[in-house]
Amino acid sequence: MHATKIYLLLLLIILSANVFSKDVESDDILGFWLSESGRGVIQVYKEGDTYNGKLVWLMDKYTGKVAEPLDKENPDDKLKSRPLDGLKNLVGFKFDKDEWTGGTIYDPKSGKTYKAYMSLADDSTLKLRGYVGVPLFGRTSEWKRQKSAIPDEHVKEDSDVKVKLLENLNDKEKIKKIEMH
Repeated sequence: MHATKIYLLLLLIILSANVFSKDVESDDILGFWLSESGRGVIQVYKEGDTYNGKLVWLMDKYTGKVAEPLDKENPDDKLKSRPLDGLKNLVGFKFDKDEWTGGTIYDPKSGKTYKAYMSLADDSTLKLRGYVGVPLFGRTSEWKRQKSAIPDEHVKEDSDVKVKLLENLNDKEKIKKIEMH
């Protein structure tokens, strides 16, 4: 009798956990993600059955600190002069149950490429684990979902007109992009 109660309690706990868990769909990862440092936005997109990502916004470029950030840390001398804007830095991820695995992430800050996998902690938080060899020897970073290629904190909305405003660090110039709804 006592064992039956324990069994039923465990069964109830397992079933309730499944009721409250959100099913992750393969395309839930698509969109714009602000890196953990806040210095770049990566657009995750789908090509065939793989998920990739590219840099679409760089703080240094849009604040005027650097006219065109380059891939200076790349170990291949021929690639050191390529622009970071538009650089494909997430490659070859495949969806498997509740995560995206089998891909790589290129870190332009170090010039290194790591094996990686990604998962969603919630609708607005992406966890990306980059590692060498096995996931145990790696680092996890959290990225935040954005509404567009420009980080949400730099977007000002005004009634029917959305004004995207980015200010230079030295406040010499403002870049505005106006979109009509």
